[in-house]
Amino acid sequence: MTPVGEDTDREERGRLAAVGMTLSWWARRQPDETATVSSAGNRTFAELNARANQLARALRRRGLRAGDGVALLCTNRAEFVEVYAASQRTGLRLTPINWHLTADEAGYIVRDCQAKVLIGDDRLAELVAGAVGAAGTGAPVLLIGTPYEDALAAEDASDIDGPLLGGTMLYTSGTTGRPKGVERMPLPTTATANSTTAGRTNVAARYTGGGGELHLCTGPLYHAAPLAFSLNGPLTYGVGVVLMDRWDAEEALRLIDEHRITHTHMVPTMFHRLLSLPAETRAKYDVSSLRYIVHGAAPCPVDTKRQLIEWLGPIVYEYYAATEGSGASVDSQAWLTKPGTVGKPLDGQVLVGDEEGNPLPAGEVGVVYMKAPEVGRFRYFNDDAQTASAYRPQGDYFTLGDVGYLDEDGFLFLTDRTANLIISGGVNVYPAEVDAVLLQHPAVGDVATIGVPNAEWGEEVKAVVELLAGIEPSDGLAADLIEHCRARLAHYKCPRSVDFVDALPRQDNGKIYKRLLRERYRSPS
Repeated sequence: MTPVGEDTDREERGRLAAVGMTLSWWARRQPDETATVSSAGNRTFAELNARANQLARALRRRGLRAGDGVALLCTNRAEFVEVYAASQRTGLRLTPINWHLTADEAGYIVRDCQAKVLIGDDRLAELVAGAVGAAGTGAPVLLIGTPYEDALAAEDASDIDGPLLGGTMLYTSGTTGRPKGVERMPLPTTATANSTTAGRTNVAARYTGGGGELHLCTGPLYHAAPLAFSLNGPLTYGVGVVLMDRWDAEEALRLIDEHRITHTHMVPTMFHRLLSLPAETRAKYDVSSLRYIVHGAAPCPVDTKRQLIEWLGPIVYEYYAATEGSGASVDSQAWLTKPGTVGKPLDGQVLVGDEEGNPLPAGEVGVVYMKAPEVGRFRYFNDDAQTASAYRPQGDYFTLGDVGYLDEDGFLFLTDRTANLIISGGVNVYPAEVDAVLLQHPAVGDVATIGVPNAEWGEEVKAVVELLAGIEPSDGLAADLIEHCRARLAHYKCPRSVDFVDALPRQDNGKIYKRLLRERYRSPS
């Protein structure tokens, strides 16, 4: 039975979502409930909404109009959310920038996204100044701290007149050449609140919106997945967010225990780090409040995910998506019947084909293509040629370079990415398969399997291993790891050599930079 007023509430939220004002609805309904928690300060829904209105007016006062670009260099703190909310209700195009970049790299994005203003975290003041200098555009800076607070204090906090829904433009990681802006301005419908990745994979619907829920944001908000799953999704449903400064496995458990976290988003590396904690450490924290864990970003080793479900229960959900769009999702029960799947796409949503996009039969490995939406398609900013080339075949699908197959029941399995593929003696080796086996070894903290040059075979398989704390590398351990693989994989897939490193190069969202490793081994010494 539908509670009295629920249909009216849903209609009103849909209307407000179409202009980025869902937050204002929750500010009226639950003004004193927690909206954000961070080491730099907390906000209630009323406070967050009021400050977003003040910032929206401050930006308008500085001459910004709908369609203009705003760059944001900011850590996980309440001000990030304020900038996001202000942009969403003023028709602005927001580009959050990875604050782990160099000043030159960040400056390139400030310039390329055509930012009319750069809002910067005072904790990153040196990087902000360097980025502005490198950009060379003269874009003014609004620094979080005294300048930012003074700008807000001068403005009215009531809901703004004539709100216009804004969009985001995130930059790809740029594995080849300069990163590209992936522009996604809002869809012209009242369903915009659910048009994000979170909505398309039915993740947001897991919130009841009835109170007693909190989401733990484990990754940096300038990434597409945390922005969609750990900010837009929960806040749209009136659920507060606890923002981690940086990932730490035990700290995540502590925050879950302290705040009685119900929902969170993670990547597979985080699962492995949690499972690698000593049993006594895990036992210190009560994580029984958890109801929903969603993950994506990279294929998850089957053994890792199975252990996580055994520990926390069937509350683990997976999606297959990226900045450019989404493809599939799967819950724990379905995954356990098809271990390793990333879900069963809707009819026509995913195509597995050859390099030209011709469909391949069930079970045959090929390039994974995702269907582009009819409206609201992404485009690469200022690069029509690149945008056009991304859609194929017949302009209806695009690929992220992933490799996989659809089984006879229509479930999608990823094997790796085309960029990671090792071709040894003309035979394809998918590193993710080798990684998953090595991660089962009790000494391995993390691993990256790569192809390195071989005069006879073209490439040979090498494993670069990060050991768990307290374990020392040795020739004997390297030999043991190779034998561990040979007992579980075809021999041609197994590493011929193992190198040990103190730390693998990784992106700040936890994914390993295999490209950097390959470059190290392929560059002349």
